[in-house]
Amino acid sequence: MKVVFHERYKEVYASDPAAAAGRLDPMVEELAQSFPFVEPRPATDDDVLLVHTPGHLERVKKRPHTYEVALLAVGGAILASDLAMRGEKAFGLLRPPGHHASPDSSWGFCWFNNIAVAVERLRRRGLITRALIIDIDLHYGDGTANIFAGVPEVTYHHVEGISRERFLRDLELTCRGEFDLVAISAGFDRHEADWGRLLKTEDYEAAGKIIGTFARQKCRGRVFAVLEGGYNSDVLGKNALALLKGLEQG
Repeated sequence: MKVVFHERYKEVYASDPAAAAGRLDPMVEELAQSFPFVEPRPATDDDVLLVHTPGHLERVKKRPHTYEVALLAVGGAILASDLAMRGEKAFGLLRPPGHHASPDSSWGFCWFNNIAVAVERLRRRGLITRALIIDIDLHYGDGTANIFAGVPEVTYHHVEGISRERFLRDLELTCRGEFDLVAISAGFDRHEADWGRLLKTEDYEAAGKIIGTFARQKCRGRVFAVLEGGYNSDVLGKNALALLKGLEQG
């Protein structure tokens, strides 16, 4: 397992909770004790244009600081996906998040759709045929769903459940079929100490194990995750660590 991280992800690039000062520090500290960190390079405009319109790209460019960090976030997802294709599990500990970024718009603290660019880049290059994107965030990733709405080769699923047991059951039902790659939109705001007030830290480990086992059995171990939501810094690192440990056990 490798953690993809850049110091610029810590910058206050916008005035929203996802960009709050110090928000990533506990997660960085927690994960650095267990996994090697690797640094990404920024994505290019051409990478962004794989899933976004020129108009959207130009609108983000009008916010130079946000644009620079957002390109680095996309680059982090790309690096994580490249590592996965080499059989190395990877987690993009990146900001800003991306699953609310549609082709021509974005909201919910997102600017570019990191995971969508990474998956589409592999698909366009002929490196994968079918991909499964599993979104465990509290919120539905409308941007990712919109981007791949007309692409039957990419399956997007937002895990649902009004209880811990139903959440994990839905995840088990999702992990079926034949795919070349699994990508995880790893939001942690469904935790009992965060906005969703549902899952326990141990549930993220269980989720990771379910997905990791499926990836090993069906995708030659090709799986990567990128950070989406999660706003309680006190538990964010512990929850991410649990997910990654579960992925390694799978």
